[in-house]
Amino acid sequence: MRLSNYRFGSVNVNGVPYTEDIQVLPDGAVKGWWRKEGHRVHPEDLEDALATNPELVIIGTGYGGRMEITTEAKVLLTERGIELLALKTAEAVEAYNELAPKRRACALLHLTC
Repeated sequence: MRLSNYRFGSVNVNGVPYTEDIQVLPDGAVKGWWRKEGHRVHPEDLEDALATNPELVIIGTGYGGRMEITTEAKVLLTERGIELLALKTAEAVEAYNELAPKRRACALLHLTC
Protein backbone atom coordinates (compact mmCIF):
# COMPACT_ATOMS: atom_id res chain seq x y z
CA MET A 1 0.00 0.00 0.00
CA ARG A 2 1.25 3.44 -0.86
CA LEU A 3 -0.26 6.69 0.39
CA SER A 4 0.24 9.82 -1.70
CA ASN A 5 -1.00 13.28 -2.61
CA TYR A 6 -2.30 14.18 0.83
CA ARG A 7 -3.82 17.62 1.00
CA PHE A 8 -6.55 19.04 3.20
CA GLY A 9 -9.53 16.76 2.67
CA SER A 10 -8.04 14.07 0.44
CA VAL A 11 -5.40 11.37 0.11
CA ASN A 12 -4.63 8.71 -2.48
CA VAL A 13 -4.20 5.04 -1.58
CA ASN A 14 -2.47 3.15 -4.38
CA GLY A 15 -3.57 5.93 -6.72
CA VAL A 16 -7.24 5.86 -5.65
CA PRO A 17 -8.46 9.16 -4.15
CA TYR A 18 -10.35 9.23 -0.84
CA THR A 19 -12.10 12.32 0.51
CA GLU A 20 -13.34 11.01 3.85
CA ASP A 21 -11.41 9.80 6.89
CA ILE A 22 -10.02 6.32 6.30
CA GLN A 23 -8.38 3.31 7.88
CA VAL A 24 -5.65 1.55 5.91
CA LEU A 25 -5.30 -1.92 7.40
CA PRO A 26 -2.37 -4.36 7.14
CA ASP A 27 -4.33 -6.76 4.92
CA GLY A 28 -4.75 -4.01 2.31
CA ALA A 29 -8.32 -3.11 3.20
CA VAL A 30 -9.26 0.56 3.10
CA LYS A 31 -12.33 1.43 5.16
CA GLY A 32 -14.10 4.56 6.26
CA TRP A 33 -13.14 5.74 9.73
CA TRP A 34 -16.04 7.11 11.72
CA ARG A 35 -15.41 7.99 15.33
CA LYS A 36 -17.62 8.23 18.40
CA GLU A 37 -16.60 11.88 18.71
CA GLY A 38 -15.26 13.67 15.62
CA HIS A 39 -12.00 15.11 16.96
CA ARG A 40 -11.21 12.58 19.69
CA VAL A 41 -10.11 8.98 19.35
CA HIS A 42 -11.71 6.63 21.88
CA PRO A 43 -10.91 2.92 22.37
CA GLU A 44 -13.94 1.84 20.34
CA ASP A 45 -12.64 3.89 17.39
CA LEU A 46 -9.70 1.48 17.18
CA GLU A 47 -11.72 -1.76 16.93
CA ASP A 48 -11.16 -2.41 13.21
CA ALA A 49 -7.45 -1.72 13.50
CA LEU A 50 -7.03 -3.86 16.63
CA ALA A 51 -8.82 -6.77 14.95
CA THR A 52 -5.87 -6.98 12.50
CA ASN A 53 -3.27 -7.45 15.28
CA PRO A 54 -1.01 -4.56 14.26
CA GLU A 55 2.42 -3.85 15.69
CA LEU A 56 2.01 -0.16 14.95
CA VAL A 57 -0.94 2.22 14.70
CA ILE A 58 -0.26 5.51 12.95
CA ILE A 59 -2.94 8.12 13.54
CA GLY A 60 -3.12 11.16 11.30
CA THR A 61 -4.50 13.86 13.56
CA GLY A 62 -5.55 16.18 10.74
CA TYR A 63 -4.01 18.90 8.63
CA GLY A 64 -3.42 21.09 11.68
CA GLY A 65 -3.19 18.26 14.22
CA ARG A 66 -6.43 19.14 16.01
CA MET A 67 -7.63 15.60 16.70
CA GLU A 68 -6.80 14.20 20.15
CA ILE A 69 -6.20 10.62 21.24
CA THR A 70 -7.86 9.93 24.59
CA THR A 71 -5.86 8.56 27.48
CA GLU A 72 -8.06 5.45 27.39
CA ALA A 73 -7.16 4.78 23.75
CA LYS A 74 -3.45 5.25 24.49
CA VAL A 75 -3.65 2.88 27.48
CA LEU A 76 -5.46 0.26 25.40
CA LEU A 77 -2.72 0.29 22.76
CA THR A 78 0.02 0.17 25.40
CA GLU A 79 -1.64 -2.76 27.19
CA ARG A 80 -1.70 -4.69 23.91
CA GLY A 81 1.93 -3.89 23.16
CA ILE A 82 1.05 -1.81 20.11
CA GLU A 83 3.17 1.22 19.28
CA LEU A 84 1.29 4.48 18.58
CA LEU A 85 2.48 7.29 16.35
CA ALA A 86 0.14 10.28 16.42
CA LEU A 87 1.21 12.88 13.86
CA LYS A 88 -0.31 15.57 11.69
CA THR A 89 -1.78 13.74 8.72
CA ALA A 90 0.89 14.80 6.21
CA GLU A 91 3.57 13.42 8.56
CA ALA A 92 1.50 10.29 9.24
CA VAL A 93 1.33 9.58 5.49
CA GLU A 94 5.12 9.83 5.26
CA ALA A 95 5.60 7.64 8.34
CA TYR A 96 3.23 4.99 6.99
CA ASN A 97 5.03 4.83 3.65
CA GLU A 98 8.34 4.42 5.44
CA LEU A 99 7.30 1.99 8.17
CA ALA A 100 4.48 -0.16 6.76
CA PRO A 101 6.74 -2.17 4.43
CA LYS A 102 8.79 -3.21 7.49
CA ARG A 103 6.08 -3.67 10.11
CA ARG A 104 2.45 -4.73 10.46
CA ALA A 105 0.97 -1.22 10.50
CA CYS A 106 -2.39 0.52 10.28
CA ALA A 107 -2.92 4.12 9.22
CA LEU A 108 -5.97 5.86 10.65
CA LEU A 109 -6.24 9.19 8.89
CA HIS A 110 -8.29 12.29 9.70
CA LEU A 111 -8.12 14.23 6.43
CA THR A 112 -9.34 17.68 7.50
CA CYS A 113 -8.73 20.06 10.44
